[in-house]
Amino acid sequence: MKLSVIIPTLNANDLLPACVTRLRAAGVGEIIIADGGTKPAPSGLGEGVTIISSEPGRGQQLQAGAQAATGDWLLFLHADTRLGDGWKEAVEAHAAASPHKAAVFRFALDDDSPAARRLERIVALRCRLLALPYGDQGLLMSRSLYEETGGFRAMALMEDVDMVRRLGRARITMLDMPAITSAARYRREGYLRRMGRNAVCLSLFFAGMDPARIRKLYA
Repeated sequence: MKLSVIIPTLNANDLLPACVTRLRAAGVGEIIIADGGTKPAPSGLGEGVTIISSEPGRGQQLQAGAQAATGDWLLFLHADTRLGDGWKEAVEAHAAASPHKAAVFRFALDDDSPAARRLERIVALRCRLLALPYGDQGLLMSRSLYEETGGFRAMALMEDVDMVRRLGRARITMLDMPAITSAARYRREGYLRRMGRNAVCLSLFFAGMDPARIRKLYA
């Protein structure tokens, strides 16, 4: 398999060097940074990294990154997320065994607090009952499956929920490998407040509200 990793960014220049270094150490040959208008723009990330500019909005950026990528497998990853040791082998095993399915990783936070463990359990329950992983769990899929589902849509918010709903439970595999995301936003805003806001935004999306309006509430 030829794997392309696509990372949407906006004002994440402090996160990218560590993220790129870890991916490169695992042998990833193509890393696409789809930037939504960071000033100054990302630069100096080394060989194998392509930086493209996109209209802001994670859906638009992921869409642009996929168009620029040359791999036959695509891994969409957030800049503040790092994958657990052995992730590349898990990805290759999935690609060999389930070429017609997407895969996501197990949600984890870089926080030792009880609140972090509770949130991890809630996310695991949501994934098990609703088959609804979010973008901070990564999303791996073949290019053919990506194109079959129509790709990411140009949405202001909820582009990850929209994608996994189109994939459906039968075409998503949960890998027993953590995607460890920064808990900085939860610590800064408070776990309960951020979890509550996310739940409200998800409910509004399911109720049919325009994602652009939900984005204003989210921000």
